[in-house]
Amino acid sequence: MDSLVLDIGGDIGALVIHTGPEHSETEIEISPGRDGTVLRSHNVVHARHGRHGTSYSAVFPSVPAGEYTIWRRDDTPQGSVTILGGQVTEHHWD
Repeated sequence: MDSLVLDIGGDIGALVIHTGPEHSETEIEISPGRDGTVLRSHNVVHARHGRHGTSYSAVFPSVPAGEYTIWRRDDTPQGSVTILGGQVTEHHWD
């Protein structure tokens, strides 16, 4: 079973973006707000092995609270999320 360490608490949360296997090893970017020119954070989708099988996700283990845009490879928004301090936010990639 895979394990992760999340660094959350206070004004820091975490983001897990669930995808299908077709996105394995794809880099996903997020940025605060809706401005596409703001510095982005990125992470890679990895296969995660658990007792219920294999899932695919990109995990952002330490994200300041606020609104974020999730970006597609062609620089169009895929979705948006609200990160809350001390919590894990989950998003499902269409």
